[in-house]
Amino acid sequence: MSHPQLADIHARIAKAATLANRKPEATTLIAISKTHPADAILPLLDAGQRHFGENRVREAQAKWPALRDRYDGVQLHLVGQLQSNKADDAVALFDVIHAVDRPSLVAALVRAMDKSGKRPSCFIQVDIGDEPQKGGCAIRDLPALLASAKDLPVAGLMCVPPADVEAAPYFALLAKLARDHGLTGLSMGMSGDFETAVMLGATHVRVGSALFGARAQVAA
Repeated sequence: MSHPQLADIHARIAKAATLANRKPEATTLIAISKTHPADAILPLLDAGQRHFGENRVREAQAKWPALRDRYDGVQLHLVGQLQSNKADDAVALFDVIHAVDRPSLVAALVRAMDKSGKRPSCFIQVDIGDEPQKGGCAIRDLPALLASAKDLPVAGLMCVPPADVEAAPYFALLAKLARDHGLTGLSMGMSGDFETAVMLGATHVRVGSALFGARAQVAA
């Protein structure tokens, strides 16, 4: 079944990758389904999309077990901040965790993985724009955090650049930090800037509103 918005995003990823002499398939599109009900997700699943991102463990627990029973190959990405006391639940449900940003969370995830035997890939979130409210470790703290995460399956780095400014310098900085630490994964780019991210090496882009429309409002 076709999905016009999904087809458009894939075409734009392919064009950006070609301009940067990259293969389009080197970038994974994560559909950010947070706050959207199962009925809104089904058309994307029917069109073949299999990578989805959620912000909250509890919301994902309510939606995804039933959807996974119906569709094979779904990969769930936790893209929001994770409380250490939810580490067990996150490891049980998610295939990739994108916002590992402090030693206490690293320790909780290591314990949860050792206990369950399940080892989701992890991205270390970097506070690339020095905006502590967004989460992420400070750039100066990245070497120490990576050292503490040696027992985690670290796939790469993740960032959320400052809003309303040109994202390219922040994406380029994240790519440099990843190279400096021997990491290949780059989770960067959202609906407004994913093409720039692809051109600068993103391996994962997190697209929500361009696929789903405006986000539904939920109570905190």
